[in-house]
Amino acid sequence: MIKIGVLLSGTGRTLLNLLDYIKTGRLDARIVCVLSDRADVLGLTHAEAAGIQTFVEPDSQRTFEALRAHQVDLVCLCGYLRLLTIPADFRNRVLNIHPSLLPKHGGHGFYGHHVHEAVLAAGEVESGCTVHYCNNEYDRGEVLLQKSVMVKSSDDAEKLASRVFNAECAAYPEAIQLWMQRNL
Repeated sequence: MIKIGVLLSGTGRTLLNLLDYIKTGRLDARIVCVLSDRADVLGLTHAEAAGIQTFVEPDSQRTFEALRAHQVDLVCLCGYLRLLTIPADFRNRVLNIHPSLLPKHGGHGFYGHHVHEAVLAAGEVESGCTVHYCNNEYDRGEVLLQKSVMVKSSDDAEKLASRVFNAECAAYPEAIQLWMQRNL
């Protein structure tokens, strides 16, 4: 069983999905801490309700100090919007999920509805999600896994986001399993 540290900046939907996978035995892991760069987010409330220790820490260096203190094996960004400086001892141990098929529609400012609006504006016929290793640039790390969804002519950003999130719910646990196979 691996120890996961989760970083988030918002509602915690992805955290809840991972907790569900763990609870139902589909992911052999334990989330040992949740850190947010913002104090006023629902994700921290979800973590506390699940009995997980939470922290609010906007500083990258102190974030990794807390992750080290909890002896995490893997860090999962779950809607974390701050750019991290990844220390050497965490290289290839930090994953992010992004709501597009990178390298398209990624980088600074491309999160949430901004991504889906950009996909629609570009006339893409396909979108999806990408789980990738984090490096010191937004959405530029090596891709671990992608899942595609078709863009429908009736889509608006909200409808597309819903289907992409459904793909994310399967992709992130699958990517964590891939990471475990490669690293344990």
